[in-house]
Amino acid sequence: MKHSSGLIVFDMDSTLIHIECIDEIARLNNRYTKVSAITEAAMRGGIDFGESLQQRVACLKGVEESDLEKLFDPIPFNSGAAELIQTLKAAGWKTALVSGGFTWFADRVQQELNLDAVVANTLEVANGYLTGKVLGEIVDAKVKAQQLKVLAEKWQIPASRTVAVGDGANDALMLKMAAVGIAFNAKPALQAVADCSVNSNNLMGVMACMKHSKLIDPIV
Repeated sequence: MKHSSGLIVFDMDSTLIHIECIDEIARLNNRYTKVSAITEAAMRGGIDFGESLQQRVACLKGVEESDLEKLFDPIPFNSGAAELIQTLKAAGWKTALVSGGFTWFADRVQQELNLDAVVANTLEVANGYLTGKVLGEIVDAKVKAQQLKVLAEKWQIPASRTVAVGDGANDALMLKMAAVGIAFNAKPALQAVADCSVNSNNLMGVMACMKHSKLIDPIV
């Protein structure tokens, strides 16, 4: 079997997994309605992501870090996630998660799927509780796009063999940066800039886009 190599970068929330982690954390302290409304506006592109993230994380102050385990036991993967990653890795592809979500969740997804790299935001924790702040640079749309380029250069993968998969407005620049941008169950704003859209709940639909784009051998 002829194998092709390249880089595929995934968003996490509502892409590799079927929840928005920040919304679910908000349920833990009864702030879901406020936080989910801001999330929805951010995904549509109606509010700056960095600003929206800070507003939402502020609502999480006081949540006990140990309670986050409730959201990831088991990890709520979208159908086909493990199969897709296994298939791509068998074909020689590098796989990465670049998320505007949080390392607490992203690191666990990376470990479970054996992804090659992960980039996400870090929630500040003090004395076992969330402080309502994010540490370091916020992973926004620009950073996501930059990370696709950085990872491709790190592994010496040509830009022509890069793929990005996401679902919200914060993924738009990353999808544009990639040779093939794939919208997964995405908002209209993202589908408008994507090269291919998967409108099902199964991530294996990504393979059809890649085969159509001739980035992976049809017999894989």
